[in-house]
Amino acid sequence: MTPPDRPRAHRSALWALMTGNFVIGTGVMAVPGTLNDISQSLSVSIPQAGQLITAGALVMGLGAPLLATVVAGWDRRRLLSLTLLWYALLMGLCALAPGYGTLLPLRALAVIAPAVFTPQAAACVGLLVPDAQRGRAITFVFLGWSVASVAGMPLSAWIGGLLGWRWAFGLVAVLAAGVALWVWRAMPDRVRPAALSRQAWADTLGSAPLTHALGVTMLSSFGQFTLFSYFAPYLQQFHRTDPVTLSLYFFWFGFFGLLGNLALTRQVDRLGAPTAVLITLCLMALSLALWPLGRSGPLAQALVMVPWALGCFATNSAQQARLVHLFPALAPASVALNTSAIYAGQGLGAALGGALIAQGHMANLQWYGLAWMLLAIGMSLLATRAQKRSVGSR
Repeated sequence: MTPPDRPRAHRSALWALMTGNFVIGTGVMAVPGTLNDISQSLSVSIPQAGQLITAGALVMGLGAPLLATVVAGWDRRRLLSLTLLWYALLMGLCALAPGYGTLLPLRALAVIAPAVFTPQAAACVGLLVPDAQRGRAITFVFLGWSVASVAGMPLSAWIGGLLGWRWAFGLVAVLAAGVALWVWRAMPDRVRPAALSRQAWADTLGSAPLTHALGVTMLSSFGQFTLFSYFAPYLQQFHRTDPVTLSLYFFWFGFFGLLGNLALTRQVDRLGAPTAVLITLCLMALSLALWPLGRSGPLAQALVMVPWALGCFATNSAQQARLVHLFPALAPASVALNTSAIYAGQGLGAALGGALIAQGHMANLQWYGLAWMLLAIGMSLLATRAQKRSVGSR
């Protein structure tokens, strides 16, 4: 996979931003991947350990739109490099946290970086490539999250299982410091997307196509993370997975997640982002509907995961492209709100899943996830209809 054609310096910037998303994604997914070890080593319950996901998601969800306004005038080379350095420092401190009471606030501070990096990287892509290649470039940069799922998350789970979660967090810290230097060297100077005015926020929140599309993001994220947050304890309970087997499950899921995102990157401009979103949502709903069949054995579990994995990261890429294509001038606001919606859904899903597990309903997580996913499909259809009405009224 290669990024869109552009002068070499800008192609290097796209690769650096994609790698930055890989590190960001690996750090975000390190908690679900090492949840069992965090719970055991810090002597807290699985639902309590899951609060690390909820707290982090809430910080990211609230921080993305608020920080988008604060950093609007910053040069993106400096902003994105400093964001990764912040991530490196706080993930390193998380790895050294003496107990759960210290880890929780440090984790919340660390995930300020994802709240800034991913939306601001996506928002500045349009200034690095021609308009006709914008969709492909955005999905390429977001590919870093898929690579994190196929490599970073399994690696975190494996390291966490063998050496402990602290080593997994420490690895993310080292990677973030290295990629910060790459972004600094690769990004051109004076890349500044348009500042976010009050009118831009008002236009974004007042647009039915955009608000419906943002609803799709939150609902689908809610549906996924009701179960995804607790993959590790779920697989341990129903399949007695050891650390190596758990990492192989994550690798399997991530491999098909990467495959789905690669396919989407090549086809999104031809299919159209709304159609691509609908396809990915239906794939995830299919997996959730078939999920109980996976309890019959490890092979069945792996096969049931495939449709979900194909749609999981692809849907986020398609949503980013959908929002940018709707109103390019509002991209900094809409992409920031989309990131907020992703993390709000993660926090709500993790909270719901933890509450269900605390009541002994681990086996029923998929049905709650499926309900939210079906609502996301309905919302996506409404968003497409609103978009057609908006285009027709111009």
